[in-house]
Amino acid sequence: MAMRLTLFHANGSRFINSGISRDGSLVTASLKRKKFHVILVKPSKYDDDGYVIRWWRGIVTSNSLACLHALTQSAFADNAFLPDVEPVLHVFDETVQKIPVKKLSQHIRKNGDRAIVCMVGVQTNQFARAVDLAMMFKKESLPVMIGGFHVSGILQMIPGKTPEIQEAIDLGITLVAGEVEARWPELLRAAYDGKLESVYNFISEKPDLQGAPGPTLPEEMVPRFFNFQTSFDAGRGCPFQCSFCTIINVQGHDMRGRTAEDIEKLVRYVHDRGHKHIFITDDNFARHKDWEKITDRLIELKEKENIRCSIMIQTDTAAHKIPRFIEKMTHAGVRRVFIGMESIDAENLKSVGKYQNQLAEYRKMLQAWRDHGAITAAGYIIGFPGDTYDSIMRDVEVLKKELPLDLAEFFILTPLPGSKDHQQNVLKKIPMAADTNLYDTNHTVVKHPKMTGDEIMRAYRDAWGSFYSKEHCRTLLMRRPGPRRRLLFSSLIWFCSCMTLTGIHPLLGGFLRLKGRKDRRPGYPVESFLPYYAGRWWDLISYVLKFGWLILGLWLINREDNEGYQDTAITPE
Repeated sequence: MAMRLTLFHANGSRFINSGISRDGSLVTASLKRKKFHVILVKPSKYDDDGYVIRWWRGIVTSNSLACLHALTQSAFADNAFLPDVEPVLHVFDETVQKIPVKKLSQHIRKNGDRAIVCMVGVQTNQFARAVDLAMMFKKESLPVMIGGFHVSGILQMIPGKTPEIQEAIDLGITLVAGEVEARWPELLRAAYDGKLESVYNFISEKPDLQGAPGPTLPEEMVPRFFNFQTSFDAGRGCPFQCSFCTIINVQGHDMRGRTAEDIEKLVRYVHDRGHKHIFITDDNFARHKDWEKITDRLIELKEKENIRCSIMIQTDTAAHKIPRFIEKMTHAGVRRVFIGMESIDAENLKSVGKYQNQLAEYRKMLQAWRDHGAITAAGYIIGFPGDTYDSIMRDVEVLKKELPLDLAEFFILTPLPGSKDHQQNVLKKIPMAADTNLYDTNHTVVKHPKMTGDEIMRAYRDAWGSFYSKEHCRTLLMRRPGPRRRLLFSSLIWFCSCMTLTGIHPLLGGFLRLKGRKDRRPGYPVESFLPYYAGRWWDLISYVLKFGWLILGLWLINREDNEGYQDTAITPE
């Protein structure tokens, strides 16, 4: 079976299939015109042992990759700037695919074709891997661009160029900062002509998303993700002032969004292809100026045409105060909501400018979502200046016992490039870790005033272990009646398996880890054949047995009758 790639004429009139077979050979259709290969790659990152993180099935699709896929299709369909060229589009997400660098490059060179490799949506923790992948392609004589939040955040917030940015430029990699909706055809033309510049900075340009090509992934990509989930951004930007946030500096404070008509088109597109699970990736959907029009349109599709979707959104802790927001969102199909709670300590929230979070409102807010049937997940940050190990663990107990919260996602406070925190550290010359691979909010990268790095990591691991202990998983499931209990059950499988079986954060996680023996970070030794495969077989057997035991344990709990169950967290005030 071949992994299908999409080839299309510049006028968009027809599609031709090509692919890479399981044995690595390239399967192509014969074309008469010159070919220009656009290779879109969402890079992964390295784990602590230097192996690329890759899964048999992933969880979260890349919205950036979907955006560039749609923009590239649109560029060749709507712009006749390459009339004599047959565009060839390749789309890879390294979290669920091995990138066939050599075979793809050799095929392109053999046929005398031109190409551009685009590293898409590269976050700081993916930048090291993106550069390494870029150099693999450049050794095969293919030009490479890198875009995404790391490049954008650095160029926006830091005077001059940081060492890793300068190194990438010196290596001949083109860096692109900002959003490219209005610039993508121009960049593709420069790439085809071999006239790419070293740096493009479009940060100051905030493109209007109304009518912009909607984020879509190739059909062959979606089954690689659990639940056939797809994603799209309804809007960009955030009005708040959190010092650890990169969104507000890269995408801006002014909210820009797609229209209700745009969203209807996207929902119809994914629904017609059998995809019923949608993640709306907006950092804060509640602040989209047209949230109500979009929601009304989703409700209309549901009630009049039976187009039903299970939706996940992200929002702030004050969204429940917006009239009709929770009622309409859950009516439209929102089944899970991620809330940026960050802390239950008022001083911690004040220290990072999270003034919109009001502690007295947490219980009321979570109960409102619960009353309307939504599963709630809260982001919780560890490592604020006032934190100690004991204070963190006390806070976790409050989350468990006093708040009607279904899921918690723990993060280590990290000065991410693009944030005010990172900028201030650079200007004040506060030492931070030089390795960008560590900036995933799951490692310590800067000295804490009260805790050592080991103490922070211990608190981080113990917070996960406490919240997702067998006893608390029982409590979480007992609190949930009806069909939402089934959704919580599947979510607990995801969260528990990621952290307890693989030690990888759920947002970076998936099911059944895949490791290539040679897919290791430069500087790490390639393990010899026999020990490597013996270890991998042991890892596989161990994972399958533990995963099965985990599911069995949660399934047995889920079978328990919870009629009449009550505890402090869910007792009405």
